[in-house]
Amino acid sequence: METRLLLPTKENIKKVGCALRDGMLAGIPTETVYGLAANALDGKAVAQIFEAKGRPMDNPLIVHISDFSQIERFSLVSEIPEKAYKLAERFWPGPLTVIMPKGTAIPDEVSAGLDTVAVRFPSHPVTKAVITAADRPLAAPSANTSGSPSPTTAGHVYHDMQGKIPYILDGGICEVGVESTVVTLCTPVPMLLRPGGITLEQLKDVLGEVEVNDAVLHQLKDGEKAESPGMKYKHYAPKADLILVKADNEKYIGFVNERADEKTGALCYDEDVPYLNVKTFAFGGKDDYTSQANRLFDALREIDETDVQTVYGRCPDTQGLAMAVYNRLIRSAGFEVIELA
Repeated sequence: METRLLLPTKENIKKVGCALRDGMLAGIPTETVYGLAANALDGKAVAQIFEAKGRPMDNPLIVHISDFSQIERFSLVSEIPEKAYKLAERFWPGPLTVIMPKGTAIPDEVSAGLDTVAVRFPSHPVTKAVITAADRPLAAPSANTSGSPSPTTAGHVYHDMQGKIPYILDGGICEVGVESTVVTLCTPVPMLLRPGGITLEQLKDVLGEVEVNDAVLHQLKDGEKAESPGMKYKHYAPKADLILVKADNEKYIGFVNERADEKTGALCYDEDVPYLNVKTFAFGGKDDYTSQANRLFDALREIDETDVQTVYGRCPDTQGLAMAVYNRLIRSAGFEVIELA
């Protein structure tokens, strides 16, 4: 199959929208990361996503809409909780996914057999235009090979999906850089399942009490079913072995430099670069969580362009937007962390 990179002109958006409505796949930009889209109401189309990505079928997908009214129009949920209206008023369109009771139109391929469904109203103008052109909600996980770093450019999508999908719409670099925040309203107390561009603090400002699922910062327990994308054991990983190092500046730099050789690298802050004697892959300023989120996946993909075999990564904070960065990094490293006293 030939994969065509297209600019998001009106004609091309219409072409991709029609293709999606007819059961094909396409790579599309969002404000978070690029998505691999299919008609969310067509189980056979959605199944192609798992095949193209090599994604386990027990990993649920997010349904994307371009207007709040589509939730009821397409019977995506069985009921819209009152708290969903509050979240939508504050954060939609934007990088927030809300889990609600599943409606009759959602195929099992989307929900991974769960009785819930994840819904998001993205803010990227191209995403909204494609959904509108398709006149269907779109299931769209990240448009990468399963387990590898998520794509934040059309080039990343082409690298992973060339020959597997017919179209990729090039909408430029993704603004946020990490996947959407996921919160479930199907628990007694709203629960954060995946941190992202909307922080825990922002959710609490609207909802009051919000619990944090243990799998946000820790490994999913054996046999525990993923309630949200991004909760699986290892995700977002480069080909090299990534080991996180929890230490202050001086100890981190000393630790890495003691192990310096041509096969060793450092996934580090911008400020660390001048002091490290190994290949560096900087993912933002130490206290600039926005830049860390925006640049993280680019840095992880940059590692794959080298022959580095072991990478020692900075262990970021877990407050605010930094929680999303930590969540991605801990999974990239397969939860392997070295703590230096």
